[in-house]
Order: sequence, then C-alpha cells, then structure tokens
Amino acid sequence: MILSMTGFSSIQRELPGGTLSIELRSVNHRFLDLTLRTPEELRPLEGGMRERVAAKLARGKVECRVNWNARVGAEAALQLNTELLQQLLAAAAVAKKIAPQASELQLGELLRWPGVLSAQVAAPESLGAACLEVLDEALFDFSASRGREGEKLKAHLLERIAGMQTIVDEITPLIPQLAAAYEARMKARFLDALGTNDDERVRQEIVIFAQKIDIDEELSRLNAHFSEIRRILEKGGSVGKRLDFLMQELNREANTLGSKSVSAETSRASIELKVLIEQMREQIQNIE
Repeated sequence: MILSMTGFSSIQRELPGGTLSIELRSVNHRFLDLTLRTPEELRPLEGGMRERVAAKLARGKVECRVNWNARVGAEAALQLNTELLQQLLAAAAVAKKIAPQASELQLGELLRWPGVLSAQVAAPESLGAACLEVLDEALFDFSASRGREGEKLKAHLLERIAGMQTIVDEITPLIPQLAAAYEARMKARFLDALGTNDDERVRQEIVIFAQKIDIDEELSRLNAHFSEIRRILEKGGSVGKRLDFLMQELNREANTLGSKSVSAETSRASIELKVLIEQMREQIQNIE
C-alpha cells in the first residue's frame, strides 16, 4: 500500500478516573520528525511512545497530543513532588543571595508551580498501560487514514503516467517521418552551404548530424521509467524517495527530448511531458 504523509486520527477512551484522548496528525517531511505532547502524569511513557510511533512511521512531521481529563468528583490523592520542591527552594536561596531585596517565595506560589502538586486519580501503572493501548489504536487508525490518502495519490500518479505514455506512444511512430523530412531539408542546406555536388560528403555530414538529434534512446528510457514507476506503485511501502529520484530521471529525458527536437511535434511532446512530471513531483512530496 502507498502511504501518504498526511494523516489524522483522534481516539478517546473513558477510564475510571477520567477521559484519556490521543490525537495524531502529520504533514510531509523528508524524515520522521515527531513532536510529543503529554501531561505530567504520563511523561515517563514518552520514550516508549516514541518507539511505538517510529516503528509504524518512516517519514513525516508528526504531532502526537495526549490529553488526560480527570473526572469531576473522582476520588483523588494529592501528591507532592518533594524533589522538585527542594530544587525550587535551593534555586530561591541562590537567587536571594544575588538579589537580597527581592521578596521571599510564598508557600502558595511554590505549590502552584507546575509539577509540584498533582492529583493522581488513577494508578500510574493502569493509566500508563491504557495510554499505550490507546496509542496503538490511534496509530492503527492513523495508518489507515494515510493509506486511504495514499491510494488517492497512487491513482493520481498512474493517471499522469498514462498521460505521458500516450504522448510517447503518439510521437514514436512519427519519428522516421519527421527525421526523413528534416534530413531532406538539411541536405538542401548542406548542398547550398558546401557548394558541392559530392553526395557522399553531404551524406556523411547528415549522418553525423542525425546521430546528434536521434531520440530513440530517450523514448526507450522514458518507457522503462514508466514501467518502473508502475511496478513501484503496485509494490507499495515507503517509496517516496525512490519515486522522487525517478522524477529527476524523467525530467532529464524530457529535457533532452526538447534539446534534440527538430519539429514542433517533439517540442510540444517535451513540454507536455514536463508539465505532467511537475504535477507528479508535487504529489510525490506527500508520499512516505
């Protein structure tokens, strides 16, 4: 399956002490860039949560928000973070020496300091286990949403490949005719420029020039790239970087086709190919 780097999921679960919710959202990015926002009660789980996300996602700028809303009226035990309180008191003592005129920290200010006093309405073990379960559920739903978006991108890319294939298929049978017409024009010009009736000399000059404008190799490589892109899209997985490389190869062949053009038909084909390639490149930036 092709996965988009754009996705969203929001899962909520009711627990005895309150409501736990996890929201995942992402946009495209060259690598995996995870921002994790958790409440104080679940900070110890951040390492494990990061590992779970990294195991499922390869690329994208991902934001994971975890919210814990304690139920009003639920029995809660106040917990004092004595270690943090001691650090605050020690810092206040140092600050007092530097600025003796400053007022003392009041007990109320210390207790209101983030993380000093908390109400634990669920056992840390049960809340942590529930959080990881909800995260797994959110990741499953998130991957499904990215897969649905990825299938739309796949259809878009296959449509553009079909358009490019049509352009190449239409121009290929015309190449001998276009080359013959151009050769006749060049022969007349060479005869006029060289001022000679030496057909062998003119023929040699035309052969050399014809080699420079031959586009059979470019058309063959374009067809090979089309087949490879179809194969990659059918195989699925993390293919964004490989597809992006193939866009560079397609663009190189389309540019060469234009530089070798000796007719309005091949010039038009080169331009139309580059337009479709650019459309594909924009969409591939969203593929994992």
